[in-house]
Amino acid sequence: MAVTAVALTAALAAPAIAAAPNGSGSRHDATREAIQAAVADGVPGVTATARDSHGPWSATAGVGDLKTQKPRSPHDRYRVGSITKTFVATVLLQLEAEGRLSLDDKVDTWLPGLVRGNGHDGRRITLRQLLNHTSGIFNYTDDETFVRTHFLKEGFFEHRYDRKKPEELVAIAMSHKPDFAPGTSWNYSNTNYTLAALVIESVTDRPYGAAVRDRVIEPLHLRATSVPGTRSTLPRPSSRAYGKLARTTTGPTYDVTELNPSLAFGSGDMISNSGDLNRFYTALLRGRLLPAEQLKEMKTTVAVDVIPDAGYGLGLIDRELSCGVHVWGHGGGIHGSSSEAVTTADGRHSLALNFNGDWTGDSDAVIEAEYCGK
Repeated sequence: MAVTAVALTAALAAPAIAAAPNGSGSRHDATREAIQAAVADGVPGVTATARDSHGPWSATAGVGDLKTQKPRSPHDRYRVGSITKTFVATVLLQLEAEGRLSLDDKVDTWLPGLVRGNGHDGRRITLRQLLNHTSGIFNYTDDETFVRTHFLKEGFFEHRYDRKKPEELVAIAMSHKPDFAPGTSWNYSNTNYTLAALVIESVTDRPYGAAVRDRVIEPLHLRATSVPGTRSTLPRPSSRAYGKLARTTTGPTYDVTELNPSLAFGSGDMISNSGDLNRFYTALLRGRLLPAEQLKEMKTTVAVDVIPDAGYGLGLIDRELSCGVHVWGHGGGIHGSSSEAVTTADGRHSLALNFNGDWTGDSDAVIEAEYCGK
């Protein structure tokens, strides 16, 4: 589900250094054990923050810097990858609520001629199909040249600071055939949200990041959240981010913290921290960002075979956990960063976490631990 090819990277043996949690409460013991297990599995460091009826709780494990052994912080800012998609979908649904567009509009209405080539046709694809990944548009991050250039060692270090225009990313997708006819199946494609962000720009005549800032970030006072544009560094406080930059599960570990996030654009370029992500998803599920009609649309899901017991809505995933609890949210990965943010439908219990390595660790186990106690 990540914007980066996490499967291309491999495992790291790192010492498990667990920090004391902020606050008390044995109700989170299983969660603490799960993040420590992730470090034992090779994740350099983990930061996690939860909020429930008892208030906020956070814990860290492992390190934020392999050179200095500095521990991770509950306040770390990190690249959230595809969690960006929920922000983009929220803005589009706000625009629909204001009557400025319809999710049944064709892509070509707002981006004339952009989606063309090898069977792709924006005149047949709706905005809704972009948001729920039923458009059939090829995923540009699956392009082999893009993988070699941006996800493997030689290409990454040569091109990590390259600026990519979103139209270039779409052009990569257009060089391939569609995965299927629009509306006939489901396949996760980052190209969908590159286009969705471009639609926001077409409708508002502003950068998509400005719309996210004005409509979501500032109203919710998300002080650690940003759309970085082409800024290659992370704001502080933050940890280093690590990847393998290889197709195997063994080999050296590289610091991949700095990169030009334009390679992800609206599909995965945002930065946040765990507290902000909990605040965002809580507000979203409680109806503070969308009218009831649009929130219902967002929570209308399609089946997703590749995610067990889950459905994909409009930038929002519904998962049923082993104990029967349903959580709503999204995961995200980008170089050196793997994140999850989930919230119950009533917004009363939220969890956000980040691994600062992109090749190992079981984030699902952390979610299960928090909500099911195992």
